[in-house]
Order: sequence, then structure tokens, then C-alpha cells
Amino acid sequence: MGSQCKENVMLFLSWGLIILGIAYWKVQRKEVARYGRYRSQSFISKTLIPAKVGWFLQEMPSFVVPMLLIYQSNSLDNLGNKLLLLLFCGHYFQRTLIYGCLTRGRAVEINFVVKSFIVCSWNGYLQGHSLLYCTKYDDRWLTDFRFLFGLMLFILGTTINIHSDHLLRKLRKPGEATYKIPRGGLFDYVSVANYFGEIVEWFGYSIATWTFPAFAFALFTALGLASRALHHHRFYVEKFQEYPKSRKALIPFLL
Repeated sequence: MGSQCKENVMLFLSWGLIILGIAYWKVQRKEVARYGRYRSQSFISKTLIPAKVGWFLQEMPSFVVPMLLIYQSNSLDNLGNKLLLLLFCGHYFQRTLIYGCLTRGRAVEINFVVKSFIVCSWNGYLQGHSLLYCTKYDDRWLTDFRFLFGLMLFILGTTINIHSDHLLRKLRKPGEATYKIPRGGLFDYVSVANYFGEIVEWFGYSIATWTFPAFAFALFTALGLASRALHHHRFYVEKFQEYPKSRKALIPFLL
């Protein structure tokens, strides 16, 4: 790994992430991705791996790749860069080692895990290289409105995301696979409060970093989660007659 900013590579990977997000949105508008509750029953059991293992493997590159870049560069001297990269790695530490161990989701298909592993490796390199080599912040950035506002959104989104995941886990007893109506927190307003929190989190991160790669990832996340949120909302409405009529799919009071 060289120590120079690979601007053309960063631009290519960022636009690629946006295009991938748009393509995923269009595909999911027609047919939901077949994992989780929508998993096809036609797959034989050997194509599936436990949810805990699947989540660990697919999310791991988003934590490991930036950490390897930090180790190889040995040049993360700027406080702003340290804090922002810590936010990114902190999210995926939680997602890989904590959420992955606690999840009670259904077994996942290997091909889904492989695809997610590739995307997480892609984005881990993109965000890590961008902050290590392509972006420099002076001390004033830590008091800049963009950093403070973005950091506030990131913390808010993280809190919503983790709390919502906790509420979803409480719906199931160990070994249980049935679906129930989520309640409490932002679930009183939207069907997928965990998705809403993650979208807020990454747009906050993109504002705090003020980089195109971070914005590309935030947009990719929003496109992917929003399209799936609509399917989740439809699933709840069709499955439960008593499902709250006032509850929106993703954004409180709006969508």
C-alpha cells in the first residue's frame, strides 16, 4: 500500500457504490432480496449458515480492512481523522462482534454472505483510504458546525439503531423464529426503526467527514434500506390485522 491518495480510485469506487445502490433499489422495487424473512424455502440446508456466523463474516471486513490500513500507514496523526475513522470502525466493531453474537435471526444463504463480504471489503477500503490519505482536517474542524452537527446525527442514529435492535431481539425467545409486531421506541412510529437509525447515522457521518466517499456510502445505505423497509412494512400490514394504521414504513409521519 502506497502512502499517496488514490483520487481516481476513490472516485471510481464512490460512484460505483452509488450506482450499485441505485441498481439494488430498482431490483428491490420489483422483488425483495431473498434473505431473512423472505428467504426462499427451496434452498437445501447445506447452502445456509447460522445467522451469528453469517453476520460476523459479512460485516467483519468493514472493521478489519480500515484497521489494516491504519496499521500499514502508521501515519494517523491528525485528531480529526482519528475520531472520524474511530466512528466508522466503532460501528462495525459493534455490528460484527456484538450484534453478530446477539442476533436471533434466521440462517442466511452463503451467496448473500459472500456478496455482503465483498461490498463491506470495498467500502472498508474506500472509507479507510479516503480518511487516511485523501482528507486532512486542521484543529478548527473539531469546532466546525458540519463536524458537530454530523457527530450529533451519528450518535443519535447509532442510539436509535442499537436500541431498536434490542427491542427486536426481545420479541423472540432463544430458538424462536416467529415474527411479532415490534413496539416501543421509534417502532411506535415506523415499521423499521433500526433502518431509520442506521440511515441517520451514516448521513451524520457523511456530514462530519464532508467527503464524497462517505456521502456515497450514506446514499448507498439509504437506497438499500429504504427499498427493503417498504417490503417490511407491507409484510407487517398483510400479516397482522391489528397492525397500527398510523405507523409509517421508514420516516416518522412521512414515509
